[in-house]
Amino acid sequence: MKESVMLLLNVVVTVFGGLGVFLLGMKNLSDGLQSVGGGGLRKFMGMATSNKLAAIGTGVTSTLIVQSSSVITVMLVGFVGSGMMTLAQAVNVLIGANIGTTGTIWIVAFAPSPEMLGLAGLAIGGCLYFFLRSDRLHDLGFAVIGLGLVFLGLYFMSKGVLPIRQHEGVQAMFTRMQATTIGEAALVALVAAVFTAVIQSSAATIAIAMTLATQQLITYEMAVAVLFGANIGTTATGWLASIGGPSVAKRTALAHTLSNLLGSVALIWFFPLFVKFGQALFPGWNAETMTDKGPVLLGVMAPIAVTDTVFALIRGILLYPFVAPFARLIERIIPPKEDERPHLSALKSGVKISPVIACDQALVEVTFMRDTDIVMLTRAKLVLSDESTDADEAFIVRREARLDEVQHDVTDFLGNLLVKRLPMAVAARARRLLRIADELESVSDEVAAVLKARKRLRKEKQHFSQVSKERILDLHSRVMAFAAKVSPLVVSPRVAFDLEALQAESKDIHEYVRRCRQFQLMRVGPADPGSPNRVLVELDVINAYERIRAYYLNIAEALAI
Repeated sequence: MKESVMLLLNVVVTVFGGLGVFLLGMKNLSDGLQSVGGGGLRKFMGMATSNKLAAIGTGVTSTLIVQSSSVITVMLVGFVGSGMMTLAQAVNVLIGANIGTTGTIWIVAFAPSPEMLGLAGLAIGGCLYFFLRSDRLHDLGFAVIGLGLVFLGLYFMSKGVLPIRQHEGVQAMFTRMQATTIGEAALVALVAAVFTAVIQSSAATIAIAMTLATQQLITYEMAVAVLFGANIGTTATGWLASIGGPSVAKRTALAHTLSNLLGSVALIWFFPLFVKFGQALFPGWNAETMTDKGPVLLGVMAPIAVTDTVFALIRGILLYPFVAPFARLIERIIPPKEDERPHLSALKSGVKISPVIACDQALVEVTFMRDTDIVMLTRAKLVLSDESTDADEAFIVRREARLDEVQHDVTDFLGNLLVKRLPMAVAARARRLLRIADELESVSDEVAAVLKARKRLRKEKQHFSQVSKERILDLHSRVMAFAAKVSPLVVSPRVAFDLEALQAESKDIHEYVRRCRQFQLMRVGPADPGSPNRVLVELDVINAYERIRAYYLNIAEALAI
């Protein structure tokens, strides 16, 4: 009894320790690759808007680049949530991502010696990461270390299950589990789906199944059944990314889950064909290879890998003609909420994504703030000209409150990011985005202050004097032109610009504001009994535009650092 307990403890510790090393390796590999190519990954995924085949190709390539369909799913939630991509386009990318994620299984299947590859990855990656100065080489080294950990995790899991074969009772328990019928295969798939949802890695689940099949602890049929469940469980990450987000983000998560679920349910009826396909393609799959621990089936990994890819391809082919109606079905299941703006839900999620992608996600919200401020300034001119409608003024009030919320989200999100260990360039970018978000929110506050000042004057049944209106509108035009020059600079990667020219233009506006103030104060006198209150309101408006000018100058200076 004691011997059995010790054996079980040894197996559990080694296998789950190996699983932990594998998952850590997958995370490091994904983070490193995202950092190397993450700057262009968002732009590359933007190609998905061109046509359906381009979207699928984008999904395949992007997933192969970052070695994680979960990361692509999180990005798609952000794209759809921010209005940058339609749900139908996201579904096409998901089809490609499901195919691309099988690349990890091919790496696992054809690794000649996991132990040696793991140690080689740690050696090469460690040299790149610790002994070279380039940030890009550091990121590449981090990715190579992750790949090494993936192979070491496989080695430990494989080594951990070996003692099971030496215990007849435990081995008998495994051999009693079968997947010879469709019902048994569905039950195995259900267990695999739950396990994958917990660990958030279909690659890890399939790798464990391949290891057990190699050691002949589970049948080849059971390993194939695991593929069906793992592809359902991996969709849980999308739901985590949509927590707290708008309905469009939840639609993306539902589309991923429903497409994989329906595909697995439909194809489980052809389970025997999938089993025979892999066996026919690799007829030597069940040839035993003798090791010091007994016979193993090294050839079983290849048919599992190819079956996984074919399974993903068939699901994609079945869904491809029906993407548009499928997207409409999802939109009917989760209808939009009233007065819901596009929102990057990943800002509120607990999903772990690389810092580079995180900054790209935050930039979408900052861009929304930037564009909203320009629209609010345009509506402010109508307020000053007495041409605004109730809708214009209500828009300013709503958007000012909305930008308060957005800035709070961005601050929380980037604040949590900055407490982690980050490359210097990424940390600087995150701080820059924080500052820009703060300045843009302040701009919206000042536009709201202009509206309040005008309402206060209106309440007193007064109007701007004609000469004051002309000067204030002229000031508005100057500030608006300055904002129009600074706003396009809020992009990634940063663009070169003439900061000194912007500073000179800002100084000219500041001098004009000083003259406007002096002019307003000179108008107060006994000749105009109502002038003090009116001039005070006009000065409030002028001061608001002076602060807006300063905020945009601060943005330009932040971008120049």
